[in-house]
Amino acid sequence: MSLKNEHRLRFRDAMASLSAAVNIITTDGPAGRCGMTATAVCSVTDTPPTLMVCINRNSAMNPVFQRNGRLCINILNHEQELMARHFAGMTEASMEERFSWDIWHTGSLGQPMLKGTLANLEGSIEQVQEIGTHNVYLVEIKQIIVREEGHGLIYFKRSFHQVMNKTLATAV
Repeated sequence: MSLKNEHRLRFRDAMASLSAAVNIITTDGPAGRCGMTATAVCSVTDTPPTLMVCINRNSAMNPVFQRNGRLCINILNHEQELMARHFAGMTEASMEERFSWDIWHTGSLGQPMLKGTLANLEGSIEQVQEIGTHNVYLVEIKQIIVREEGHGLIYFKRSFHQVMNKTLATAV
């Protein structure tokens, strides 16, 4: 194994130790409708509210997100692990089937918003940067829906885990 490949694999192993919130990123528009599970989502600034979303350039969905120019970050709760698996391509459910389920509503920008999430953040793609194998999207958030109930879902050491909301746990 080459040193470069070994370094890449060690980096991936290290990143598996970085706990990350699980999100489903969705888009709908002239290029079609699609969605994917992503953990590479990060807050950039609150003025204006902006998030960073990273998508592999080899993904067939990448041009769909770019052409549509809008998307929704659906922050999953612990009960939505199966949806994360569907949108990560870990099940046999087709994209068409995933969007046919009665678990969606449409945001003010026309983007698919998953019901029951911890939050839905709908916005427009303001900038795209190519870095290595990925596109980095800077998304200005136009609509925000936050729910107080629910526990978090994270990805850590290559598997899903629940994160307890202590406020809810002590209120019971």
